[in-house]
Amino acid sequence: MAASTRGVGRLIPLWKRRIPRTPVYWKGNPQHRVFLPQFWMKLINPERKTPPHLAQFEVHPQMSILDIKQYLEKIYNVPVMCVRTAVKQGEDIKHPSKGTVVAREEDTKVAYVQLGDGYTFEFPDLFVDSKPPTEKEVDEFKKTKRDQEVEQRKYWDRTSLPPWFR
Repeated sequence: MAASTRGVGRLIPLWKRRIPRTPVYWKGNPQHRVFLPQFWMKLINPERKTPPHLAQFEVHPQMSILDIKQYLEKIYNVPVMCVRTAVKQGEDIKHPSKGTVVAREEDTKVAYVQLGDGYTFEFPDLFVDSKPPTEKEVDEFKKTKRDQEVEQRKYWDRTSLPPWFR
């Protein structure tokens, strides 16, 4: 039995899928209703120290500034003053021994959101009461990291395959 090509879109991961445009409303036609958003947003811990009224999100590449603002206001009831976006370029993946560029990571879209009306957000410090690692734990970590690097070098030519499949 031949394989059907109709279900190919289901194999593409959610973050790589293209979002279909909402049809234009014409009088007399049934309304198109979207109950759940088709976009995704991921909260990012900022690299530098930022004021508590600013938040960073990694967003779907097709999201506009208005989509981001409405997403936060209508779903999470958070007032938004200002939204800015930027596209961060992906880094080059180099061959472990030759140093030549083999592939490139995908670009990501980042949204910088300024919250309004006294809303603040700070990432919790999860490691406040933690003890420093013992020598045994450090040695185990180094051994694990070394093993991972050996595995990556072993399959350097299969970067297009996901790591769980290699």
